[in-house]
Amino acid sequence: MKKRHLAMFLSRLEGFPSPKPELEQYRTPGDVAAELLWLAHSFGDIERKVVADLGAGTGILSIGAVLLGAEKVYAIELDAKALDVARRNAYSLGVEEKIEFINADVSEFSLGVDTVIMNPPFGSQVKHADRPFLMKAFEIADVVYSIHLAKTEVRNFIEKFSLDSGFEAIRLRTAPFEIPAQFHFHRKRLERILVDLYRFRRFEYGKA
Repeated sequence: MKKRHLAMFLSRLEGFPSPKPELEQYRTPGDVAAELLWLAHSFGDIERKVVADLGAGTGILSIGAVLLGAEKVYAIELDAKALDVARRNAYSLGVEEKIEFINADVSEFSLGVDTVIMNPPFGSQVKHADRPFLMKAFEIADVVYSIHLAKTEVRNFIEKFSLDSGFEAIRLRTAPFEIPAQFHFHRKRLERILVDLYRFRRFEYGKA
C-alpha cells in the first residue's frame, strides 16, 4: 500500500460523534496519521509487530497500523462512544480481528508491546496533558511514535522529559494539522497548526 492510499483510507473514517473538549478530542487528519504510520513502518516498527495505540479515539492509528501489517493492535480509549466508532471503522475495512479494543484510561494498560503509536492531547486545555501518555508509552515499549505541538516550549519539555525517562527524542517531521471548528471557544472555521512527529527510542546501556 502506498502512503497516499493509506491517507485516503484513513481520511474516510468516521470521526468523533460528540467530541469532548476536556479530552481534546480532535480528529487526526488522514495525511498526518498516514505520515506517522509510514515513518514507523519505514523503521520496521509496524509490520509483524504488536502495537499499542494510547488514546485511540476513533481508531485511525490502530486501523492504519493493521493496514501496514501489524500483527496485533491494542486500542486503548477512555471514551466508550469513541471506541464504538473505532470498532465500526475497523469493521468497515475488515481489520477488526487484529484489534483489541480496550475501554480504559491509558494508565490502566500494563502489557508490554513492541511499538506505541499515539496522538495524545496537546495540552491546550490542561498543561502537559501528554505527560501521562508519554509515561505509559515509555513504560510499555522501547519504541514510541507520537504527535506533539511544534512549539519551542513543547519541544524543550519533550526533550527533557524523554531524556529523564531514558529515551532519545528524534523529531522526524513537522507537518500541518487542520482542526475544524467544533467547540464553543473556536473562533475560526478551520484552524491550521504545526505539529512535530516524533520517534522515541530507549537508550541501551547508556547509548542510543
